[in-house]
Amino acid sequence: MNRKGKLSLLAMAMILITGCTYYETSPGVYATTPLSKFERSYAAAVGALEDQGVHITSENRSAGVVRGNRNEIDVSANLRTQADGSVRVAFNTSGATAKDPDLINRITQSYNRRMGR
Repeated sequence: MNRKGKLSLLAMAMILITGCTYYETSPGVYATTPLSKFERSYAAAVGALEDQGVHITSENRSAGVVRGNRNEIDVSANLRTQADGSVRVAFNTSGATAKDPDLINRITQSYNRRMGR
């Protein structure tokens, strides 16, 4: 290979090397915006219903109400933010509750598990 070819090859290699840039994430802690207590409780309530096979039929996040059903049992979750900033969550069942009398307890357990209790 002649000198002109070697210089061309060297120039191409330099272009390729300088064209590669590696960006490393700077050290530190990166986190998303934490959920509010209400949002966390609401998500846990919806998840608890779904965990127990409840088909969600309606959700109204601003009113804090989730409704669904499972095996002819109507289920609702009602969430309210209290004056001290805590969130009160109440699960209710109605309808053919004799078909699955333990459903409300399993929903409550799923909710507590999702909340880390």
